[in-house]
Amino acid sequence: MNRLFGASSSKPKPSLSDAIASTDVRIDSIEVKIRKLDAELTKFRDQMKKMRDGPGKSAVQQRALRVLKQKKLYEGQIGQLQQQTFNMEQASLTTENLRNTMATVDAMKTANKEMKKQYGKLDVDKIEQMHFEMEDLIEQANEVQESMSRTYGVPDEVDEADLEAELDALGDDFGEEEEGIPSYLREDATELPDFVDEPPVTESAPKERLGEGVV
Repeated sequence: MNRLFGASSSKPKPSLSDAIASTDVRIDSIEVKIRKLDAELTKFRDQMKKMRDGPGKSAVQQRALRVLKQKKLYEGQIGQLQQQTFNMEQASLTTENLRNTMATVDAMKTANKEMKKQYGKLDVDKIEQMHFEMEDLIEQANEVQESMSRTYGVPDEVDEADLEAELDALGDDFGEEEEGIPSYLREDATELPDFVDEPPVTESAPKERLGEGVV
């Protein structure tokens, strides 16, 4: 059916991450084999320590040498796989950095176009002219405020010494005027005028007189 409709049966190519994971699995499996070989070597070594020299000990020694060669072979494979993993990780890291760099460059290009588009709408000469006009308007406003706050009929420059002297003269004039005022009209007057015979009667005085009349 796939051939009839032209469908492709090919699988997607593995990525670097997939390759690294697969290599790590192979390394783990080889390390398991090496641990088994180490256990066999330990057993052969213990046997040879208990045996005397002879054909039997030589046979065990040959078997131990074969296991040791196999272990060296596996260790060589692990070294190769680890180097491959290191290379693939470097390639993955480089690819990721390149991808990030390209994204940064694209973002900078977009920002550059937008800045050119926005700044293209601005006229530096018009901005400078507007700045000068604003300075002129502010200066005119200050002149208007100064003109509106001007005081009429007052000299521009008044000597404070003259003002103090005039204030002292006003105090002297007030004292002379107070001398001509009758004593009973002054604020601190305590004497009655000549035309008043008796002091004013308080409210309690009529009650006392009424009491005296009743008695």
